[in-house]
Amino acid sequence: MPNYAVVACGKCGGYLLAKTDQKTRTCPYCGSKILLEKAKKVAFAKTAKEASLLLRRIKEKKQKLMFEGYFEESH
Repeated sequence: MPNYAVVACGKCGGYLLAKTDQKTRTCPYCGSKILLEKAKKVAFAKTAKEASLLLRRIKEKKQKLMFEGYFEESH
């Protein structure tokens, strides 16, 4: 069973790590209280290191999607 989850904040959409046995977390981006039972879980991991790598990849992918085409010049 996974020990960690990557969770999306319902208020700001930021991603954060949480232990699967936790009840709540405070979003480090907007400060809202997240009820983990109801939160959107994006990924799961067995170790903290694995969870941290997953979180980094998810954030990089989100950022890439946000800026896709932004720097291309239009003619």
